[in-house]
Amino acid sequence: MTDAPVRATNRLDATRVLVYSDDASVRRQVIAALGDHPPSGLAPFVYVEVATAPGVLREMDAGAIDLVILDGEAAPAGGLGIAKQLKDEIDRCPPVLVLTGRPEDRWLARWSQAEAVVPRPIDPFRLTAAVVGIFAPTP
Repeated sequence: MTDAPVRATNRLDATRVLVYSDDASVRRQVIAALGDHPPSGLAPFVYVEVATAPGVLREMDAGAIDLVILDGEAAPAGGLGIAKQLKDEIDRCPPVLVLTGRPEDRWLARWSQAEAVVPRPIDPFRLTAAVVGIFAPTP
């Protein structure tokens, strides 16, 4: 896997969001929850939907992804393992948000090195707040 550069998002550009789940309805829920025009001055979202782990790796090798959202409940490859692989193998990996099956699975998300974790079922307010938090400037 090659090193994918992290792109800065700004108002003039688009934020490319990779959404991985083997379940198309989960991908649709994530996209509907976030919408095309996020709050807090973030660039509009452009989604890259992926249904397989090899597809995630292909898109990451191609670069130009600003945020990765992975379904921790996907099969056969879960998003937590993919997150760990991305963080271990890609220098300057873009931020990763993992959807977990239960709030108690937060420790797995920490292990995976994800920047954020949101439990399912998907709450649009919680998901949006987590994404905005990822892109918020650090003091």
